[in-house]
Amino acid sequence: MNTPAEARLASREQLLAIIQIQSEIAKLGLDLSGVMELVVERCLTLVRAEGAAIELADGEEMVYRAASGMAAGQLGLRLNIHGSLTGLCVRSGEVLRCDDSETDERVDRIACRRVGVRSMLVLPLKYRESCVGVLKVMSPQPAAFGETAQSVLSLLTELLGAEMFFASKYTANDLFYRATHDELSGLANRALFLDRLRNRLAQARRDGDMAGVLMLDLDGLKPINDQLGHRAGDAAIRACAERLKAVVRQCDTAARLGGDEFAVLLQRVEGEAALQDSVRRLREAICKPFAFGQLELPLEISIGAALIPAEGSELEAVLDRADQAMYQDKRERKQRARVTT
Repeated sequence: MNTPAEARLASREQLLAIIQIQSEIAKLGLDLSGVMELVVERCLTLVRAEGAAIELADGEEMVYRAASGMAAGQLGLRLNIHGSLTGLCVRSGEVLRCDDSETDERVDRIACRRVGVRSMLVLPLKYRESCVGVLKVMSPQPAAFGETAQSVLSLLTELLGAEMFFASKYTANDLFYRATHDELSGLANRALFLDRLRNRLAQARRDGDMAGVLMLDLDGLKPINDQLGHRAGDAAIRACAERLKAVVRQCDTAARLGGDEFAVLLQRVEGEAALQDSVRRLREAICKPFAFGQLELPLEISIGAALIPAEGSELEAVLDRADQAMYQDKRERKQRARVTT
């Protein structure tokens, strides 16, 4: 057990960490998606949590919009707002703590066992006086969080609430859009992409109809950043995003997963030939030079595809299959480039 002096030192370190987080949030500006990712990552060290998540309410469901640690695999997952501690937190607007999920009747015990959670602390996120979601930290150990953790995380939720307010105050876009879209590209973010992919996989398992997932990697982004600076790299990302938007159908989802990674969920395809035709059209649309000031810079992309349900009906299997195909495409394109030089 910590001595009083050690406890004060820990509190001081935590407060300094909060100040550092506030500084990093300021650098992110109105990128609410990025802010939420930052917060859940910092929670792991801030209160020694094994996992952290931000869940936002969407009608009668709670949706994982940011997740880290042992909760990372739940990103995009939807759960009924009733029958869980997070749902109760949203409905009551109060901080809730579970010291042992095996004995606490308020929790979804099956969900806790699936993730490996034994204790958690759930804090409401308030936006314009309404509770719109929660910040949750979790641990595989019972009674992992006490009053100090609650006090520290309360400061963090105030910062996050303020960011939610300012992120949507000066724009026509609502809070949901800011939380689910990438600030730089305007595409869906990773959380929204996984949310829609989970739903589409469930539909495919139920109905047997076909869909497709494309994983895309923007080639040559690092040399552009290194030689011309991050403004040029950002311009390459925006150019790729605009070309994606121009090609995909309204029913499909184009997303930036982070860095130079993009993805597309094709809601309906008519088979492998149609899937490969989508790959061809995307490649033709994207792989053209783009203007940066007085320069014309090359834009190249590697693409991998997976057909649902033929090549998988579970989220990880589908993503792995598309990833493998994308890396195979990258290797083959590099080999062709060496042959022609």
